[in-house]
Order: sequence, then C-alpha cells, then structure tokens
Amino acid sequence: MARILRFFILTLLAGTALILWSCQAEFPSRKYNGISLVASRDSLQPEHIDRLLDVNANSVALMPYAFMKDSGNPQLIFNIERQWFGERVEGVEQAIFLLKQRNLNIMLKPHIWIRNGQFTGDLNFSSEQDWEDFERSYRKYILLYAEVAEKYDLEIFCIGTELYEFVFQRPQFWQSLIQEVKRKYRGKLVYAENWDKANKTEIWKELDYIGIDAYFPLNGQASPGKDQIKAGWLRHKHMLEELSSSFNKPVLFTEYGYRSRDYALKEPWNSERGNSVINQQIQARALEVIYEEFWKEKWFHGGFLWKWHQQKSAGGMDNDRFTPQNKPAEHVIKDYYGRFRN
Repeated sequence: MARILRFFILTLLAGTALILWSCQAEFPSRKYNGISLVASRDSLQPEHIDRLLDVNANSVALMPYAFMKDSGNPQLIFNIERQWFGERVEGVEQAIFLLKQRNLNIMLKPHIWIRNGQFTGDLNFSSEQDWEDFERSYRKYILLYAEVAEKYDLEIFCIGTELYEFVFQRPQFWQSLIQEVKRKYRGKLVYAENWDKANKTEIWKELDYIGIDAYFPLNGQASPGKDQIKAGWLRHKHMLEELSSSFNKPVLFTEYGYRSRDYALKEPWNSERGNSVINQQIQARALEVIYEEFWKEKWFHGGFLWKWHQQKSAGGMDNDRFTPQNKPAEHVIKDYYGRFRN
C-alpha cells in the first residue's frame, strides 16, 4: 500500500512539473550581442559598420533623442534640423538602411535629455495640466519612432528609457500608449528601466522583455579581481532571475558597460568628468565577468554595450570613458561575442 501511495505521489509531482514547465515561455537561445551606437553629426558609413562586425556584434541600438529645456517644461523638442543628423528621423533611417544591409538586428531606443543633465527617472510635474501636456508631447515622440520601427521591420522597439516616476505615477497613460504602439508596430517591445527600479514596476507584463540599464554597484575597491566582481553580482543576479520567473519574460540589458578607471564598479552609472586614475584592466575584467555570469543563462537574452562612437580613433589607452574602443576591453568583447554569436 505504501509503495502504491509513493508511486501515486511521484506520478502526481512529475505531472505537475510537466504542466508548469509547459507553461513557461520558451526563451530563444540566441543572444543579442549588442552595441549602443552614439548618434553622430554626420551619416553612418560602411567602414563604421565594419568595426562593429569585427567585434562580433549582431545587434545595434540606435538612439533618437528628444530634449527638454528643464524639468519643469513639459514640451519635448525632437526631430528638428538643429539636432545632429543621427538624432533625428532622417539620420536614423539612413543608419537602418546600412545596418540592415549587413544583417544586423536593430533596437530603436528613444532617449530624453534634460538640459544640465538632470536624471529623467526623477521627472515629475506639479500640475495635472503639465502632466497632460507632457504626455501629449511624449506620445507624439514615441509614436513617430514606432512608425519608423514598423516601416523597416526592426527587431525591438524601446518605449522609454529610465522614466521611473513617469511610469509609476501615470500607469493609465502607459497602458494606453503601449496599446497604441502595438497597433503601429508588430515587433518586440521593451522598456529600459534603471538598475535600482527594475523590481519596482509592473510594466513588464505588457511587454516582451524586462529591459534593464544594468549599472549595478558591484565593488567599492579601486581595482577588484574577478572573484570579487562575481561576488558583487550575486544578489543582483538573483533578483533578475526571480523577476524573469515572476513575469515569465526574458531579461535584456538595454544598456551595460563600465568606465576604464579606478573605482569604476563602485558607481558604474557615474559619468561625471574630473580627475581619475585610468585603469583599462578593470573595464576589461568587469566585462569578462558580465559575459561569464549572464550570457549563458536561458532567462537572459543579451545586451547592448554602452557605448560606441563612429570615429575610428575613439577611446584609446588615455581615455577613461565608457567606450571600449582601442582598449583591452575591445578584445574581450570580440572574444565573448564570438562565443555567443549563434
């Protein structure tokens, strides 16, 4: 009798596991080996794309910007002649044409820039009228580029970048906007949230990916080793895996990257200029860790490195900024993107 009961229980558990497994989304094994391509004053050229392919990138993020005079002004300025060529529709379309010729996937990722560099995640308005004015302006901006994404059959469209307060305070607007975008664009949708707010939003249920700008603090030392960097990822990685499981959506690093200077992993988001000790190895080492920790995971779908300039001479050993160009980090990217190319 006990043996029969045990068999029944094991059979029931196995059946339950099979049902749960069958309900899980089947996440693609191919990763987005992405590069965030900085918009330029001039048009993209074939030789610029050669260098992207040389590091085994299979995907590019294009970023058309909208500008605000200040955080109290609800009007967005976008797609005007005063902007750089790569920041407006004409430049985006020219880049798409060339990138598509080389079989590169594209994520179109609109960004807002507030004058004086104020953080968009804190964007807030004191009156309902200002909120409504801003929403009208933002809707026009996003739908313009959703139409571009559909016109050229782009793989991913990002509906917003680091806008936590806006998303949190105006959920009805976002539900409406997402439905409008879906009527215009048939590809995959993502929203790019800042690393510290990823598990504080419910917007993921409406989208195809959980998009994270992955500037997680990992270590406060000047130049930690790989084991120390991996230890710094533990709780963040656990949170992201739980988030993926909770919403049954793959995680996409809509941005990731590190500066090449001492203490780069203490506040990886910090882009302030000033005196710093250049450390090319910490950038290369941190990228090795992120590839080893995430690119093998089934619930993780890849990411877009921040950032890459068109100029062949960009970066270099005397440069402490985010770009990996002409630095040891460039070889790391080529190596690991090559491993996950298929």
